[in-house]
Amino acid sequence: MSAIIVLVVIFALTFEFINGFHDTANSIATTVFTKALPIAWAIALAACMNFLGAFVSEGVAQTISKGLVSPAAPLDDYVILAALIGAICWNLFTWWRGIPSSSSHALIGALIGAAIAYYTVASGVLSVGVDGIMWDGLLQKVVIPMLTSPIIGFALAFLVMKLIYKLFASFDHRKTSKVFSRLQVVSAAAVAFAHGTNDAQKTMGIITLALFTSGVLGDAAHIPFWVKLVCALAMALGTSAGGYRIMRTMGHGVTKLDSVKGFAAETSSATVIQVMTALHAPISTTQAISAAVMGVGSAHRLSAVNWNKAKDILITWVVTLPASMALGALFVLVIRFVFHV
Repeated sequence: MSAIIVLVVIFALTFEFINGFHDTANSIATTVFTKALPIAWAIALAACMNFLGAFVSEGVAQTISKGLVSPAAPLDDYVILAALIGAICWNLFTWWRGIPSSSSHALIGALIGAAIAYYTVASGVLSVGVDGIMWDGLLQKVVIPMLTSPIIGFALAFLVMKLIYKLFASFDHRKTSKVFSRLQVVSAAAVAFAHGTNDAQKTMGIITLALFTSGVLGDAAHIPFWVKLVCALAMALGTSAGGYRIMRTMGHGVTKLDSVKGFAAETSSATVIQVMTALHAPISTTQAISAAVMGVGSAHRLSAVNWNKAKDILITWVVTLPASMALGALFVLVIRFVFHV
């Protein structure tokens, strides 16, 4: 492997590690704040399930490696490196601010921005840069799922919560809470597993894209086992590092949660993530769980949701894709200037 490929792998695993602690809150925040599990046990559960989930399928990874950038116009490896740096910067910024943003859209946005900048600089024509992107794939596999998955997550969580209210209306509240506290361990594991099946594959796809464009994989952009293994390990290690800043926002910043609401939110978001993974769509687990939390809060009453906090989250969702595109493009220009590539 060339030095640049080694750097791509290192930065990709760094991104995966950050993705682990950045998105840990998605799967365990409600479990921790409803006291269904101590934080150490919840993090260990999420790490194990993330690791296992990473080996389940390759569809999302194939979308990243072959469905966004035209194979007829291969990228130089430094462009992928620039995309990773841009995505890492956005993830660290939103983590520092305690905002549950989308690691997925940060990575995809940075890749698209870096590719457009690369093609444009190489040709001197912006339209050529734009033509290098597979816009149909971006629309069908990224933009449409990005818009629909939180809506589905919100609606499903709202309906599940309403159903639980109806079915358990006559039950003793204390006994109900105890039952759902145990069930929430299962639902948290399901979210963490789903997170691994979707999010870990994005980094696998990026590394595979770099290996393919550099000729390491030959003519077939298959995903080597060692790529799956190191990505799964990086995400699990990152998850074990926690992510309390975002966890605090997810756990009680949006709405006040109990074990029943936590179970409904986690079950709904896990379902949405798994369906989208089956469709090979690299969605945001952050959006799925955030929308589900808003959904269970709204099922109780609309005023139960902190809509100011929800507004901040929604703004971050909208901003993430263009902001990461700009960062990806910026780092392409920086690398070209510094290293004269």
